Amino acid sequence: MKANAQNHNGDDKISKVVSKSSIRQNFTIRSYEVDANGIASIETLMNYFQSSIIDHCNTLGIHVDAAGSSKEMIKRNLVWVYSEMQVWIYRYPKWDDVVEVETWLSSEGKNAARFNWIVRDFKTNQMLNRASSVCVLMNKLTRRLSKIPVEVRREFESYLKNSRIIIEGDDKKIPKLDDTSADYICLDLKPRWSDIDINFHVNNAKYVSWILESIPESILMNYELSSLTLKFKRECKRDSKLQSLAEVCSDNNNNNNNNNVEYNHMLRSEDGVEILRGRTEWRLKPTNNFDIFNHDPEASIKDL
Repeated sequence: MKANAQNHNGDDKISKVVSKSSIRQNFTIRSYEVDANGIASIETLMNYFQSSIIDHCNTLGIHVDAAGSSKEMIKRNLVWVYSEMQVWIYRYPKWDDVVEVETWLSSEGKNAARFNWIVRDFKTNQMLNRASSVCVLMNKLTRRLSKIPVEVRREFESYLKNSRIIIEGDDKKIPKLDDTSADYICLDLKPRWSDIDINFHVNNAKYVSWILESIPESILMNYELSSLTLKFKRECKRDSKLQSLAEVCSDNNNNNNNNNVEYNHMLRSEDGVEILRGRTEWRLKPTNNFDIFNHDPEASIKDL
């Protein structure tokens, strides 16, 4: 049964163990987690995703530290890092709303794993968001990617679920941007000490903040983010100086019948080294920010 609402964001956050592969966890949207519109920020949702997958694996007995590493991973100095991520947002929860985040793991080739999430309204069970990420192993001493050792795979394989989130446009190529192709460039971005996580690299939510820096204020004021795709190319170092580039690839003045706006993004270091590519899609802000889509949650699950 679901946990009592008084326990949200407390010590006992696991609301339901659906199976050995799937767990649901509750979060209450706090005042410091909302943006100027009073709704949960995309960075808040990204942090929920990361927190819930670690708590999920801790509950299953796979992970044994705050970084989400298993016993065999710790022996080999290995940590999980995102390779790519897709997020779809149907409705943003508001301040003091309670959301239920369902997480599960699925296989993704020989040397990766896929983490999946569905966010639902705790009261109505309406699906609000869905997300999926491909994660690979990195050696935290050499900072190089690693194959998944047999011993590590054995720790996870019995918990892998044979289904994953379907994200529309997953195979759509994101072009590399430069000074000529970009419509907007934001300079002099730099990680702060508070942006560094326990694995000594920049928290994933920070990358989202940086790509949003190159979005025009007119879009931020009148539109809301409806989908996000990230392709991570390399780590951002503590002393990096970054530039955020954005290219308008569709808007409501360019053969767009649904009033959506779409941007391609790139983060690069000051010397031109590519850090990340991304794509964002934006829709006009609704008057009540509710029931934007009538979407069937089950339609987003694909049995492989």
